[in-house]
Amino acid sequence: MACRGILVGSAARNTWLSGDRDIDIFIAVPEDGNLGDALEIAREIAPVHEERYAEHAYVHARIDGFDVDLVPCYDVRDPSKIKSAVDRTPFHSRYVSERIRGLEDEVLLLKQFMKGVGVYGSDLRTGGFSGYLAELLVIRYGSFLRVLEGASSWRPGTRINLAPGANIMAPLVVIDPVDPKRNVAAALTLDRMFQFVAAARCFLRSPDISFFFPLEAHTMSPDEIRAEIERRGTEFILLEIDAPDMVDDVLYPQMRKAEASIKNLLEREGFQVLRSDVDLVRGEDVRARLLFELSIWELPSVRIHIGPPVWEADHVSRFVKGHTSPLSGPYIDNGRLVVEIPRRYRKAVDLLEGEVHKISLGKHLSSGRIRTLSKREILEGVDESLAEFLTAYLNKRVRVC
Repeated sequence: MACRGILVGSAARNTWLSGDRDIDIFIAVPEDGNLGDALEIAREIAPVHEERYAEHAYVHARIDGFDVDLVPCYDVRDPSKIKSAVDRTPFHSRYVSERIRGLEDEVLLLKQFMKGVGVYGSDLRTGGFSGYLAELLVIRYGSFLRVLEGASSWRPGTRINLAPGANIMAPLVVIDPVDPKRNVAAALTLDRMFQFVAAARCFLRSPDISFFFPLEAHTMSPDEIRAEIERRGTEFILLEIDAPDMVDDVLYPQMRKAEASIKNLLEREGFQVLRSDVDLVRGEDVRARLLFELSIWELPSVRIHIGPPVWEADHVSRFVKGHTSPLSGPYIDNGRLVVEIPRRYRKAVDLLEGEVHKISLGKHLSSGRIRTLSKREILEGVDESLAEFLTAYLNKRVRVC
């Protein structure tokens, strides 16, 4: 079967940031062909490889110091008739290549700026701007500085049309000129959008090279981390969950789902979460880390349980039968029955050890082994990767002026 290779992405458009070592090559089969044939060619091109899976399987390999993705796709003639999401990418490459000539340096400035201020990358971990989105913004505004000037007045729901498109609701809507039903900025979160807006305003007010090349962050030592955590006077709990070896864009949404479920469990039981974050550790095994900082982590032995309004006789009867030995009550407060009962879990860490396995943590994490670490246990086991994670958490800040 006839297949053709297509170089796509920034390498094909001369908008490749120095230091990036990623190359994307698509192997296109005819519309009535079989992607398996393209996958077999990819395996032959890179005998030493790792097979990954997004919408379908592709080959990832390290070749001459470059990370190369060999991606099967269908060679469709009309972007409205794509058979898989990756079929759209060659059309993106063609659209940008025809319009970006003479603006390549403007794109490079914008990408490096976005990278420097921490918003570059449309992966679900970052939730930022893709390279394609950066290119479209330069095509739309005409230069790096005009992108920053335009972004300075963005509001939630800002819409940028390079072509007529669907009515889409999102923090930023940039209609894909190749596929008018698609928002190129779909992966961009509200926070990353306005992190970029704030940085753009700061740069326009006071330009500085550090926006593009910030000083490399110093990873705190275990002693520094210990001192900073103690200074905060809060409680930290870390959950480590065994995870399957899957791509980040599959695992990170699951981790955020688990983070939200655990936060809801804690707050439902009366504890108060100050902030939380997630991290993924890849080594001999794969582990999801979920960090919770609590401003209220220990509660009294007794808690109030509010029952039904007294005028709902059937509910009152069931409530009384269900609470035969309260510490106090039942009594009436503001028209409702109230009892005071023993609290099952006084400490947040005990609650998680006892109950976290009963809540939904997402499809790929619910079956993993879970370790729950208290602040003391966290501080006793700070290795290099945990130090980097805790440093980023403790030093969280963005450029705002």
